Amino acid sequence: MKSIHLDNTLPNVFLQRTDIESDIWRQQVTLEKGKTYLVEASSGTGKSSLCSFIIGYRKDFDGKILFDGRDSRKLTTSDWTKLRQSHISLLFQELRLFPELTAMENIEIKNSLTGFKTKGEIEQWFEALGIADKMQSPVRLLSFGQQQRVAMIRALVQPFDFLLADEPISHLDDENSKVMAHIMTEEARRQGAGIVITSIGKHMDLPYDKILKL
Repeated sequence: MKSIHLDNTLPNVFLQRTDIESDIWRQQVTLEKGKTYLVEASSGTGKSSLCSFIIGYRKDFDGKILFDGRDSRKLTTSDWTKLRQSHISLLFQELRLFPELTAMENIEIKNSLTGFKTKGEIEQWFEALGIADKMQSPVRLLSFGQQQRVAMIRALVQPFDFLLADEPISHLDDENSKVMAHIMTEEARRQGAGIVITSIGKHMDLPYDKILKL
């Protein structure tokens, strides 16, 4: 997939509003593979909704979202499965980890489906992110910041053309934010992928190709 195009897109909940000022909603916006984008937003402006619309978890929007010119509303269940397995990966704001499983088990569930990374590569990421000692700990015992790092690793154990990261460093200190940014951008570069990061304040310090105000 080379592009994601938003054509006059707007969440249905905003349809009656006449005061929308946005670089994304009700605009023509093309996200290109290989480029890095920052979506800056205030709380309640539809940041997480945008990610859910793109990944196909929600369809309560007006306008269109096009993947290489193909209308997302016309995708079949099989199409969406393939898209999520091979073309778009999402790091959820709420993480959606399995609390009763260990950090490594959360990663292995996905990697067993994709077979994309070796155990050694995954362990290197745990080490770099300072959570190697948490690999066998149940996720429910980890801090939110530690869980964010686990969720980031999970997002990377698959092929993707675009990586969506919804507030990925909201609970991280500056040093861990830098490490996460490095790992994320290196993997995206290796795959030739685009990155879309959302933020309501703190965000990764990256050379963004474009900053969009939601």
